[in-house]
Amino acid sequence: MAAADDLPYTTVETCWVPLRDGRRLAARLFLPADGRPAPLILEYIPYRRRDGTRLRDDEMHGWFAANGFACARLDIAGSGDSDGLIEDEYVRREQDDVLEAIEYLCTRPWCSGTAGMIGISWGGFSGLQAAARGPSRLKAVITACSTDDRFACDAHYSGGCVIADNVAGWGGVFFPYAALPPDPQVVGADRWRKMWLDRIEAVEVYPAKWLRHQRKDAYWKHGSVSEDWSRIGCAVMAVGGWLDGYTQTIFRLVENLPAGRVWGLCGPWGHQWPQQGVPGPAIGFLQECKRFFDRWLRDGESGAGHDPAMRLFIMDPAPPAPFHAERPGRWVAFPDWPPAPGVITTRRLHLGPQVLAGAPGQGAPLSFASPLTTGIAGQEWCPYGIGTVAAESALDQRGDDAGSLCFDSAPLEADIDILGEGMLTLRLASDRPQAQVAVRLNAVAPDGTSALVTFALLNLSHRDGSEAPAPMHPGRFEDITIRLKPVGQKVPAGHRLRLALSTSYWPMAWPVAEAATLTVDPAASHLDLPLLADEAGLPGVAFAAPESAPAGPTTEIRPARIERRLVHDLPAQVTRLEVVQDAGSWTFDDIATGCTSTLAKEFAIGWDDPLSCRATITFTEARSRPDWNPRLETEVTTSADATAFRVTARLRAWDGDELIAERDHDETIPRDCM
Repeated sequence: MAAADDLPYTTVETCWVPLRDGRRLAARLFLPADGRPAPLILEYIPYRRRDGTRLRDDEMHGWFAANGFACARLDIAGSGDSDGLIEDEYVRREQDDVLEAIEYLCTRPWCSGTAGMIGISWGGFSGLQAAARGPSRLKAVITACSTDDRFACDAHYSGGCVIADNVAGWGGVFFPYAALPPDPQVVGADRWRKMWLDRIEAVEVYPAKWLRHQRKDAYWKHGSVSEDWSRIGCAVMAVGGWLDGYTQTIFRLVENLPAGRVWGLCGPWGHQWPQQGVPGPAIGFLQECKRFFDRWLRDGESGAGHDPAMRLFIMDPAPPAPFHAERPGRWVAFPDWPPAPGVITTRRLHLGPQVLAGAPGQGAPLSFASPLTTGIAGQEWCPYGIGTVAAESALDQRGDDAGSLCFDSAPLEADIDILGEGMLTLRLASDRPQAQVAVRLNAVAPDGTSALVTFALLNLSHRDGSEAPAPMHPGRFEDITIRLKPVGQKVPAGHRLRLALSTSYWPMAWPVAEAATLTVDPAASHLDLPLLADEAGLPGVAFAAPESAPAGPTTEIRPARIERRLVHDLPAQVTRLEVVQDAGSWTFDDIATGCTSTLAKEFAIGWDDPLSCRATITFTEARSRPDWNPRLETEVTTSADATAFRVTARLRAWDGDELIAERDHDETIPRDCM
C-alpha cells in the first residue's frame, strides 16, 4: 500500500451534476493535485458516496486521482444526496441520467473530455448498460462482478429457480436502503426531511416486485446487454472471481464482444475488488486499471491493448472450510478466447450404475428425492469472502451427498485442471409437473472429504428456456442440458470426481410447492468437463502487489461482528439458518457523522414440508450528529403456499425520538411454474 505522502490529490465533497429536468445528482470528486485536465473515471451507484462507500472511495478513487485521473463517485437519483427517487434496479431513467452526467462532467475544466467507467456489482451493471447506450465520450468500461443477463445470472433467479438467499436477503436490504435520508448539511436543513418522507412513500418492497416476474420477460431483458451485443462499442475489461455469483459474465462478454476490445480476468475471489480479493491472492488491480485507462482514455501505449484475452487463476485443492484467507494456485493466460484447438479439451464422463466412467454406462434408471435441507453445506449464491465466521463458502459436502444421487469416478490416475464451464446432459423424468434439480461436482479426497468444485440449479419447467416455461410431463423422460458454473480447479491424482444430483438445494433455492421424485437414465446421461490440456506456449502472468490510497479517519464506537448459526429445532423438526451482520458503530471524523448498521437474516424450513420455507430480514440503519439523528428500521418476510408467494414488510422511520413515518405491506404473488 502506498503512503499518503506519495499520493497528492484534492477532493470536492459535493459536486452537483444538473439534469435537464431540473434534478441534481450529487458527486464526490477526486482530482489530480496539479490541476491539469485529466480523463474522467466515473463510478455510478446508489450506495451513498458521503457515508456509505466513503472509505472504499478514498482508497480507490484517491489512488486514481494521484495517478493522473479525475474521478467522480456519483450517487444515482434518490440515493445519498441526489434528487429524485430510486425506482428499481437499472431503470431507463437511471441510464438516461448517467448519459447526461458523462456529458456534463466531461465538459468541466478539470476534465480532458474523455471518460471511462468502473464499478463492482451495481456499478459493474451501470457501466455495461451505459456502454450499450453508446455515449461518444465513454471510451472504456471496467465491470467487476456484474451480469450481461439479468434473469439468467443475477441475484434473483438461477436456472429459473428463485434464489432465496438473495431475492429475500438482498431485496430485504435494498428495500430500506432505497429509503435512507439525504444529509441536511448537503441538501439543506429545510429540504432533507421532505426528501426523506418522499423516499419512504415511494420505496417499493423489492422481493415482491421481483417475484412478480418469474420468467424472462421484458422486465429482465431491459438492462441485459446480451440482448444486443453490438450496442457495446467501447473497450471492456470484465473482472470477477470463482467464488462470486457472477462468474459466467466474464466468459460471455469475452466470447461475444469483438476480440481486441474485451479482456477477461478471474481470480479465486468472492464478491470483492481484486486488490482486496478474498480468498487471496489479491493483486495490484488498480495498476491494471491504470494501464487499461491509459490505453483507452489517453491513446497511450501502456501495453494494455496487448494483454491476453483471458487471465485465469487455477486453484489448487484445499480442504472444505467456511472461510479461506488464501487459495494457492497459479495464473494462466490465453492470447485468444476460446483458446486454440488442443489447449482446452473436453473429457466426457458417462453415468453408470452410480459411477462416472469414460465409457457409456448401463443399468436401470435410478430415482431420488432429497431431504429439504439438502444444500445446507453449500456456499451462498454470492459470497463476499468476509470473515472467518461468515461461513459463506461450502463446507464438507458429505452431508449433502447423503441426500443426493451420487456418481463417483475411479481415483484419478493423474492431476487434472478443470477450467471453464462443464456441461451435463441428463435423461430425466419427474413424477410431478413442477420440480427442480441441483447439480454439484465435488472432489473426494482419499480420506472421504468431499469438496465442492462447482454447481448448477435448474427449475425443470425452464429446461427449454425461461421466456415460456412449461411444466414437466409426469413419467416422461426428456433430455435436459445443464451448464455448470465456470471454475478453475486442480483435482489431484488419487481423488475421485463425484457428481451429486438432488431435488432440493436450500437455502439457496426456494423449494417447489410439492416434493418431487426424479428418475435419471444413466445410460443416456453424461458429463462434459473442460480440461486444460496443453499449457506449453501460453504467456506468463505476473501482477504487482496491491496498492491503494489511505482511507479517511474514523473513530470506532462499537466493533463490527458477524455471527452465523445453524439451528436444528428437534421438537419442531425445523432447521433455521441465522445470520447477523452487525457493521458496528463508528464516526467519519472528517464529516463528524456517526453511523450504525445492523442486518439479521433468518431462513427456516420444516423437514418434511416445502411450504414451511420462510425468510425474514431485519435491518436497522442510523446516522448521528448533534443536529441530526435519523433512524430506519425494517422487517421483510417472504413465504409461500401451494399457489402463491407472500411478502410482508414493515418500515418505521424516526427523526430523533419522533416516529415520522411508517409503512406496512402485505402482498401475494401467484407462483408461475415455481
